[in-house]
Amino acid sequence: MARMNSVEEISEEVSRKDFPSNFVFGVATSAYQVEGASKEGNRGDSIWDVFAHTEGKIKDGSNGDIAVDQYHRYKEDIDLMAKLGFGAYRFSISWSRIFPDGLGTKVNEEGIAYYNNVINALLEKGIQPYITLYHWDLPSNLHESIGGWLNEKIVKLFTSYAETCFVSFGDRVKHWVTLNEPLQTAVNGYGVGIFAPGRSENSSTEPYLAAHYQLLAHAAAVSVYRKKFKAQQGGEIGLVVDCEWAEAFSDKMEDKIATARRLDFQIGWFLDPIFYGDYPQAMRERLGDRLPKFSEEEKEMLKNSVDFVGLNHYTSRYIIHVSKNLEHNDFYQDQEMQRIAEWEEGQVIGEKAASVWLYIVPWGIKKLLKYVAERYQNPPIYVTENGMDDEADVTSSLHEMLDDKMRVGYFKGYLAAVAQAIRCVPS
Repeated sequence: MARMNSVEEISEEVSRKDFPSNFVFGVATSAYQVEGASKEGNRGDSIWDVFAHTEGKIKDGSNGDIAVDQYHRYKEDIDLMAKLGFGAYRFSISWSRIFPDGLGTKVNEEGIAYYNNVINALLEKGIQPYITLYHWDLPSNLHESIGGWLNEKIVKLFTSYAETCFVSFGDRVKHWVTLNEPLQTAVNGYGVGIFAPGRSENSSTEPYLAAHYQLLAHAAAVSVYRKKFKAQQGGEIGLVVDCEWAEAFSDKMEDKIATARRLDFQIGWFLDPIFYGDYPQAMRERLGDRLPKFSEEEKEMLKNSVDFVGLNHYTSRYIIHVSKNLEHNDFYQDQEMQRIAEWEEGQVIGEKAASVWLYIVPWGIKKLLKYVAERYQNPPIYVTENGMDDEADVTSSLHEMLDDKMRVGYFKGYLAAVAQAIRCVPS
């Protein structure tokens, strides 16, 4: 079957010489994930503060109040990055550290000072800052007062926040990301409800509206950067999308079409408007009036509104066509497909990591990179996230836990696949 023939072996032997001299190796975090100090420095609450403190939302009741305390320990973290030889650190700015209420009426100078300190410490160690303006942590006041990403007012507010960051940090920051994984904000935040702000009441419409205003906010912020800052500051700006590779489960035409549709609903949802001015036709056909429309002016603003594409990729799935999806979720029902990782014969697509969704499939990233290059005019691409998690084991010693051969194998395989993709895609 096609699923057996399509799998390509990836050599796990890889070294620095397999990559171009200008290839950047770095690490990445998000503000809520690492900063902590949730009540310090005049920071306002974000939707994740509220969500994590709502009983029943987080399985073990944990939250980001302290996290790994990077707010106080950023110098130690940066020293570790330097010792490991990384040349880039992608981190996000907490919107509510810059504008505690999200409204942009008064800049929080303590927040500006903190990020200035982080940026300067990175540059002192020869590490380039790659800044994400929005990594899911909307100021809580914006959700409560205007409905967050469901209200078109968010476009202007995000643009004002972005401009404040360009003014404050752009003399040293040369790599900007507007939004991280807008799909996850839209689907899990406004459809399934497992991410902040935890909405699921109108899952057939709200994810598409939240995505729409995220796209317009991205384009507006890019427009401001290019008109007012790019020439003087000399930086670049893009968007980060996430996508698991989709591979047709069989040679059946309906499976192949379902696979193409799956990619449209993941990555085409955001990159088609940016490169071609509108959502994919497959989405228009299935969603009808549930999918918002762009004005002609908005289409022009969206077109080519990236200097690069950031790509978050972890895993892959086989795809089959189904008329009714077993995952009881409007977003998956709309796609008329099923994601397959394990099947009746006992085979799996790859070795499983700790997360229920994460299988180790190195060949998937090679195919995804080729797909993006071919479909979207071969843009510069940064793999902005990649990796795996491992099960916690309280019976193992620290040495045993640090000797994580599975993770080493994961990175060897995926890096080798990236190196192969670079060689087979024309520059």
